[in-house]
Amino acid sequence: MLYRTHNLGELRLTDVGKEVVLSGWIDTLREHKGVTFVDLRDREGKTQVVISPEDSGEELAKLSKKLRPEFVLRVTGIVRQRQSSNPNLPTGEIEIAAKKADILNECDVLPFQISAFDPALGENIRLTYRYLDIRRPRMLHNLKMRHKMLTAIRSYMDREGFLDVDTPILTKSTPEGARDFLVPSRTNPGKFFALPQSPQLFKQILMIGGVEKYYQIAKCFRDEDLRADRQPEFTQLDIEMSFVDQEQVMDTIEGLAKQVFHEVTGETADYSFQRMQYREAMERYGSDKPDLRFGVQLKDITDIVKDSGFQAFSSVAANGGVIKGIVAPGAYDKFSRKILGEYEELAKTYYGAKGLAWIKMGPGGPESPIAKFLNETAMTNIVKETGARQGDVILIVADKPKVVYGALGAIRLRVGNDLGLIDQNAFKFLWVVDFPMFSYDEEEKRWKAEHHPFTSIKDEDMPAFLAGETEHIRTNTYDMVLNGFEIGGGSIRIFNPEIQRKVFDRLGLTEEEMKVKFGFFLEAFRYGAPPHGGLAFGIDRWLMVMLKESSIRDVIPFPKTNKGQCLMTEAPGSVDAKQLEELDLRLVER
Repeated sequence: MLYRTHNLGELRLTDVGKEVVLSGWIDTLREHKGVTFVDLRDREGKTQVVISPEDSGEELAKLSKKLRPEFVLRVTGIVRQRQSSNPNLPTGEIEIAAKKADILNECDVLPFQISAFDPALGENIRLTYRYLDIRRPRMLHNLKMRHKMLTAIRSYMDREGFLDVDTPILTKSTPEGARDFLVPSRTNPGKFFALPQSPQLFKQILMIGGVEKYYQIAKCFRDEDLRADRQPEFTQLDIEMSFVDQEQVMDTIEGLAKQVFHEVTGETADYSFQRMQYREAMERYGSDKPDLRFGVQLKDITDIVKDSGFQAFSSVAANGGVIKGIVAPGAYDKFSRKILGEYEELAKTYYGAKGLAWIKMGPGGPESPIAKFLNETAMTNIVKETGARQGDVILIVADKPKVVYGALGAIRLRVGNDLGLIDQNAFKFLWVVDFPMFSYDEEEKRWKAEHHPFTSIKDEDMPAFLAGETEHIRTNTYDMVLNGFEIGGGSIRIFNPEIQRKVFDRLGLTEEEMKVKFGFFLEAFRYGAPPHGGLAFGIDRWLMVMLKESSIRDVIPFPKTNKGQCLMTEAPGSVDAKQLEELDLRLVER
């Protein structure tokens, strides 16, 4: 049986008079004076089909009474010009006079409407019936854009001489930041594979193997807490290059980003991406992925208030902390006590700040609960340093630098959204460079790698590292940021095995732990590792930002919920006792 001669977005006035066969889903139905009008829909668009007793015959007119939305229909008919064209449809100047129609499949009562936009439609029901959700225009568009994105990537990488090489999904568990997903081995009782958090070790080994230019669109897995821009299973564009320095890698990657951005959005980014040091990003924006679409910045007032007599400020300064503030422009009449309380709760609950001080710039001067603790000079200098004007509100946090940056960075973003300061139509690319090598984990009381332990140290900081310095060591790192989201990150790698061992040692790994966790990796480095570096993009997050979606789940075909569940397949699920027995596993009651 011939199901179609054309898709449903294809026919035009030049096709008038042709007999065609079309198949698709019934998008909408309407009847007028005994004539049934059907908007038939497929992936490529819609075409109007007309079923009338005069043109189609009584039998077909009778069949039309059985039709319902989302029935799968095959139609044979003649293309003709519409009497009233629809300028909103590419096929809006033609219609099909049906001669024959077959119902290929019927549709039960729908859990939600496919064609009608429903802002109240919950995400859980969408994910439960994902196969219906994908039929909706928004999701179908997003999947098409995902395809265009991946096609653009492959085209660019091939043109630049990269080889597409796949790496294992079942691999060894290594400490790379998040928890591994573990897979028990039936043939090796008591042993486990891990699903890869990234192909990091394999791509570096490919460089040792002489591949020189590698890329892969890889599935990666991380067992970590989820949020709107994070999934346990995600797609990563992984890239590695040999005999390159940082500038060469960044130049290649920036070219890729510009091509992909143009293919997906239709816009161009014909400028050199701004570069900002990690330290500057944290001090000015409270974030290592600052959103540059608006200008509110953190201002340091530590020196102004450290001797002001206000104990909450002076004690923080005395203990090595910082006091910083941001200005919410024009917020005097908009930030009630209730709103300010919400901002304080944000700072305290999510970032551990002890509180949030505020100063409202009223008609009669500064208004604040802390005004009585500050002398006139201190208050005047705070206003001067922050650049606040009448009608503004100053928001202040005093604490350890990490807490202040986290709290004010989040508050800055909320201020931008609440006050409409962010240009929602703009795209701002940014490179953040020179991240620290190590960060101290207060809970575990040990140093951890800020990016990962294979990141090379800047030449100018190497003497300090070799002399035992840990805290202020910087790396040859570069993260690409778009509108406040980190969409990709990478580094020039360590290729000297002795330096790699010293980094592992600084992270607290014993010789035995190095051998168990990274023995194969360190062994490979003994046989001539070239200088190399690379980067990985989060495909899903990058696409989410370019399409201006608020959730990563809207650009992934079959995502998990915030609880890591697939509502459509009901995974994860239970397994029977025999399967567990074959794996030498048993469930423990908790």
